[in-house]
Amino acid sequence: MSKVLNGKDDVGAETRARVRQLLAEYDYVPVGSRRASGHLLVDLVFTALDSPWAVEIIRGVVDTGLHVVVSSTDKPRQHTSWAASLVEARRAGALLVTSQLTAADRRVLANSRIPVVVIDPVDLPQPNVPSVGATNWAGGLSATEHLLRLGHRRVGVIGGPAGMLCSRARVDGYRAALDRAGIAFNPELVKHGDFKHEGGFRRAAELLALPDRPTAIFAGNDEQALGVIEAARIIGLSVPHDLSVVGFDDLPVAVWSSPALTTVRQPLTEMGRHAGRMLADLIAGRPVETERVELATELVVRSSTKEPPC
Repeated sequence: MSKVLNGKDDVGAETRARVRQLLAEYDYVPVGSRRASGHLLVDLVFTALDSPWAVEIIRGVVDTGLHVVVSSTDKPRQHTSWAASLVEARRAGALLVTSQLTAADRRVLANSRIPVVVIDPVDLPQPNVPSVGATNWAGGLSATEHLLRLGHRRVGVIGGPAGMLCSRARVDGYRAALDRAGIAFNPELVKHGDFKHEGGFRRAAELLALPDRPTAIFAGNDEQALGVIEAARIIGLSVPHDLSVVGFDDLPVAVWSSPALTTVRQPLTEMGRHAGRMLADLIAGRPVETERVELATELVVRSSTKEPPC
C-alpha cells in the first residue's frame, strides 16, 4: 500500500487499481505532509475547462500566491474518484468550481479533513463548506429591468442548465423584474441552454421562430449571448435595431463583440481571489469570517441594447 501512496513504479497496474479501490472504500487518509517541492499545493477543480470564464477564476486564485494544480472533473478516471486522488496526492486543500461531487467524494473529503472552498456552487453547499458566489438574482433583475426601461415588453430569457443554482437565480431575477413591471410571466419565452455558444444559438433560434418573437433576449451568460447575436444575424435581424441582447459575466470578449455586448459583470477574478484567501486561512488553521460570500454584480451597458423597433 505504501508504494501506491508514494507513487512508486514497481507496482502492477492491477494491484495498484485494487489498492486504490480499497483506499476509497475504507476512506483511508494517508498521514504525512501535504507539501510538494517545498510548497503547499491545492487543487483548483472545474467541471470543464473549455470556457474563457475559467481563465478569469484562475487569474484570481493565482493572485493569492497559492500553488495551484488545475484539473477537471469531466476527465475520465479509471480506478479512483477525484476526491480519493486528492487525498492520495496529499494536497493541502481544494477549490471546487461549479463541481458536483458524489456522496463518496464528500465522505472522503470530510474524513481527510482537507479544507475545501466552493466557487459558484451548483447547489447549496453542504454545511460547514465555505462558498463564494455572485448576486445572480440581482444580476438577472438588473438585466431585465434595463430592457424594460428601454420599452421592451416581450423579453425572452435563455438560462443555463436548469439544475444549476446560478442559472435558476438569474431566471428568477428575470421573473421578478417582469412582476415588478406588471408584465405577465410567459413560459413560452423561457429557454435553457448549456452556457455555451451553441446552446445560446439553438435556443435563440427557437425564440426567434415564434409567431410573436421577443424584441429582446437576456442570455444567462456572455457565450450564450454571442450565440443569440449569431442566430439573429443568420435570419437577417440586426442587433440592437431589431433585437436587443444582454449577457452575463462581462468576459473580455464582450467589449470586442459586434456590437459590443451589454452584460452583467460577474466579478470572476475577485471570486477566485476571495476563495483563494479563504482557503489559505483554512489551511493555516484560521477560521473564515463568514461561510457564505456573494460578491456584487453590476450592469454594464454597451451597444447591444436600445429601444424596441416601432
